[in-house]
Amino acid sequence: MTQVVLITGGSRGIGAATALLAASQGYAVAVNYSANSLAADEVVRRIRADGGVAITVKADVSKEREVVEMFKKVDAKLGRLCALVNNAGIVDQATRVDAITLARLQRMFEINVFGSFLCAREAVRRMSTHHGGAGGAIVNVSSAAARLGSPGQYVDYAAAKGAIDTFTLGLAREVAAEGIRVNAVRPGIIDTDIHASGGQPNRARDVAPQVPMQRAGTADEVAQSIVWLLSNNSSYTSGALLDISGGR
Repeated sequence: MTQVVLITGGSRGIGAATALLAASQGYAVAVNYSANSLAADEVVRRIRADGGVAITVKADVSKEREVVEMFKKVDAKLGRLCALVNNAGIVDQATRVDAITLARLQRMFEINVFGSFLCAREAVRRMSTHHGGAGGAIVNVSSAAARLGSPGQYVDYAAAKGAIDTFTLGLAREVAAEGIRVNAVRPGIIDTDIHASGGQPNRARDVAPQVPMQRAGTADEVAQSIVWLLSNNSSYTSGALLDISGGR
């Protein structure tokens, strides 16, 4: 039976790289996006051009109704889910905590934290042997910011990713006996366009000298670790927080 993976925020950056790699490993891939349908369509086109199976699924992961409908669409179009990558996330403009707004905090946590919880909830309902499922794997995309704190930049983002780390550890233990493995990757400085959305398009280049390996990472390098954590090659790994940060 073909393994089915849903990748949130799968239209760009780490999500897109993970979708392409997972498809090359034989997964049927659901590429989630919230706004950029053209980018999501291009990822699906590339997968299908290589003989893979993929669909796009539009949903804002911070909206419960949209998350529920997204999972129903994956059920109907691809079949039973066995893997989830909670990758959808946002950053914001650099700011100090003493200048932060409630609206920014709410948006940061609704997408980065609540969205991951909602998607994991729906995945567990399908994967858990307690619910009649056959098991599966969840990988949450956290950040090195969770342990660095991102002072003067986005402490709110770092705090949200810290919540993802704790969520990963708790859920991993909660469903370990139900056939589900839960892990997280914590990327460091990765050369993707997420920095532009935070107002710092050259951040990967500018911060690279601070990385022990003296360079930014690539989305493909993060994708390799995500797909490994989804696979049976990591069958005894759960509750792990894997740093992909060039030694930083």
